[in-house]
Amino acid sequence: MIFGLVQILLFQSLGELVSKFLLPTLPGPVIGLVLLVLWLVLRKGINSDLAMVGDGFSQYLGLLFVPAAVGVVLFLPQLKANALAIISALIGSVILTIASSAFVARLLSKKESHE
Repeated sequence: MIFGLVQILLFQSLGELVSKFLLPTLPGPVIGLVLLVLWLVLRKGINSDLAMVGDGFSQYLGLLFVPAAVGVVLFLPQLKANALAIISALIGSVILTIASSAFVARLLSKKESHE
């Protein structure tokens, strides 16, 4: 189990180093996760220690939502005061995301059909 935790911390540290010196716009934990996934693909499997640590972490993933919920309750008056702007921004961003995704998918499908 310790070896699995060391692996996770090692890849997170590598991600932080890459983020600090090479890709400052990407968060270190995201880079570390990508490096870990690439490592696992190259190894063609997950060892038992890493699987045990991953299972242990996934049991408590719900706790990560507690700070977000506390933040919502803490800023509820501001959220209520700006509800129209927040809802408009959310709806607008969803519509723009769907439209741009459809546009890119259409462009890519036309490109593939011509080849």
